[in-house]
Amino acid sequence: METEFNIESFDIKLDTNVIGRNFIYSEEVDSTNSTLLNKSFGNINGTTLLAEKQTKGRGRKDRQWYSARGQNLTFSILLTDKKYFNKNFNLINFAAALAVAMSIENLYQLKIELKWPNDVLIGGKKVAGVLIESSSKGDKLERVVIGIGFNVNQTSFQGNFNLPPSSLKIEVGQSIEREMLLAEFLNVFEEILENVVDNPAWILREWKERCRMLGEKISITEDDKVKYGIFDDIDDDGFLILKTEKGLEKIYYGDVSLV
Repeated sequence: METEFNIESFDIKLDTNVIGRNFIYSEEVDSTNSTLLNKSFGNINGTTLLAEKQTKGRGRKDRQWYSARGQNLTFSILLTDKKYFNKNFNLINFAAALAVAMSIENLYQLKIELKWPNDVLIGGKKVAGVLIESSSKGDKLERVVIGIGFNVNQTSFQGNFNLPPSSLKIEVGQSIEREMLLAEFLNVFEEILENVVDNPAWILREWKERCRMLGEKISITEDDKVKYGIFDDIDDDGFLILKTEKGLEKIYYGDVSLV
């Protein structure tokens, strides 16, 4: 059932200094990520754009992301503060996924699994995903956008999926207040984001604690190539270390499955 997002209720629960303080609500955009990547949309660090519908919503590898209007949370956050664009830049993705996990844990005490590189699962089913995109001038990053898709109150899903989808309403067994969930996520994300600069090892440690594939036999598919091995570790840059008969191999991207 579609419900209207109550901005006043959300604002009361928001406890950040920067993230989400410039908040924009839209009934429909093509893509929240694409909109915030456009310089004409402004440069205010922490700007958060929530859209009830995205006509060209997408996930990793340009996979389409369908979301029922008024039932979920599809939003993006703009970062323009250059302090985050350091050698640990890749960890912003892990910080966002971890913030999704912790916000759900805080509010609903559910056991969350994190799947490399950007999926959030409950009981092996996908409830959220993260998509990081950026724009540069020359070799310098100018803006980074973190896109988040939360399955919140949607209970039926159509289409073909790499992972079976679920939602918080299905997993909790009751309707979820979207305003409280979004505020909690932004509150948690602002705290975790500082660790990209101050304590990157903490982000990786907390992320790995929620990754049940570590140490397991996996396959990694990219285009039409499949590799097999043991999910040995995540390195300091967030890349997957695959243990094969030939030794250790660094994996930069791909779809991971248990074998």
